[in-house]
Amino acid sequence: MLLAGLAVCLVMAGVYGVMAYAVSQRFNEIGLRIALGATAGSVLRLVLKEGLALGGLGLALGLATAVAGSRLLTSMLFRVQPNDFVVYLAVAVLLCIAALAASYVPARRHPKSIRLPYDTSTRQLYTC
Repeated sequence: MLLAGLAVCLVMAGVYGVMAYAVSQRFNEIGLRIALGATAGSVLRLVLKEGLALGGLGLALGLATAVAGSRLLTSMLFRVQPNDFVVYLAVAVLLCIAALAASYVPARRHPKSIRLPYDTSTRQLYTC
């Protein structure tokens, strides 16, 4: 159980690192989207969608590898069948939640750090 918790922490750290880098690389694009009228919610959805796509790709590759390699690990399993659907489903849900949580932090941080030169409610430029 301890190793499973450590594995989830490693997944979250990896997804967070990749998403933080991706958001920092798209900082100008996000600023342009906000300047053109995108809300913080739409930017949040954009980044979370990218994080879930990344997590989904990793999940699909991991499940395919797990199903293919399950026969080799049969002797190491304890009270679990090699192709137990419930275990695969639980792991898939847990990793999707971990990817979503790891993507949320970079998605929330960057739209707040962009300062627009005008008031978004009236579209009036700020005066110095």
